Amino acid sequence: MKSGSRLERILAAGHFAVTSELGPPKNADPDNIRKKASYCLGNVDAANVTDNQTAIVRMSSIAAGTIALSCGVEPVIQMVCRDRNRIAMQSDILGAAALGCKNLLCLSGDHQKFGNHPQASGVYDLDSMQLIDMVRRMRDDKTFLSGEPIKDHEPRFFIGAAANPFADPLNFRITRLAKKIAAGVDFIQTQCIFDIDRFEQYMKMVVDRGLHEKAYILAGLAPVRSERALQYMKDEVPGMSVPDELIARMAAVKDKDEKMEEGIKICLEMIECVKHIEGVRGIHLMPVGWESITPVIVERAGLLPRPDVA
Repeated sequence: MKSGSRLERILAAGHFAVTSELGPPKNADPDNIRKKASYCLGNVDAANVTDNQTAIVRMSSIAAGTIALSCGVEPVIQMVCRDRNRIAMQSDILGAAALGCKNLLCLSGDHQKFGNHPQASGVYDLDSMQLIDMVRRMRDDKTFLSGEPIKDHEPRFFIGAAANPFADPLNFRITRLAKKIAAGVDFIQTQCIFDIDRFEQYMKMVVDRGLHEKAYILAGLAPVRSERALQYMKDEVPGMSVPDELIARMAAVKDKDEKMEEGIKICLEMIECVKHIEGVRGIHLMPVGWESITPVIVERAGLLPRPDVA
């Protein structure tokens, strides 16, 4: 065991993992985290706690993750390169480990121009690849990035990263995944999947290179409530592939409640598809602003009860 986290134990035991997302609030209310954690408790193996998602100021991912942990929900702490230099990153990594967090997702972060402080300076002292390598060094080599040794109590994280199967060129996406694995990543969560054909093509290339045997791959899925959400992702989110037929399918449903149900059905269909794709070891649900739907989807997908691992 590299960290001993529940997520690592679930995957190491060969179970199909389920993770979800928990977005911290734009205020200091701990009850907001506790409420969202209640949707995750017993329904997922771990919950990603986002780090100033979309470059908007929110409660610290480490603070929110610690609150979630106190509620019995294992957090996956997200860390972005946008807001910290290497000194601050290593300090936060030590702090998160001291607070009992065992999973860390290494990300570049959305550019600050998209958030509520577009005038802010992006740090980007390290990129996501270098962040992965730094966390691995701290854990496995017991050294800081400077080379100074960590004499004891090194931070032991299950290291994660993101992957986008839909950006072009596809060959480059596979190469980039291989580089993240070489840097030390243990698990991957993919971009939201709506284009199953493209994802199957991506996973075939992953399997052909044996990368699925070197890191656990979780397929990212996002339940949506309207065709507007799909259209926005298609038009405005770089590297997304959303088939027109899915947008038309959602648009054909006029009643608001029925439209939400259609979004759930699409997500359930996607889950059923990815479960049978070679190399996929679990799913990562991204119900942005709709965390309450997580237990519904997990139950209807037949993914409950979650396995009991020692």
